[in-house]
Amino acid sequence: MPRKVKLEVTRELRLNGILGFVKRRVTPHGTGAKVTCPKEFLGRTAYLVITDERWEEEE
Repeated sequence: MPRKVKLEVTRELRLNGILGFVKRRVTPHGTGAKVTCPKEFLGRTAYLVITDERWEEEE
């Protein structure tokens, strides 16, 4: 059974102690979506930040 994910709507995000961030394209995976992340971050806590900007194709 698929589970629902609660989306918290906000205009500002402040985080301390981050190592950086990765901007990736959201791609389809079955009936959901996925974002690819480097394996060096396995076992870490990740935050996916959704913005209103559209994905721009890389040249």
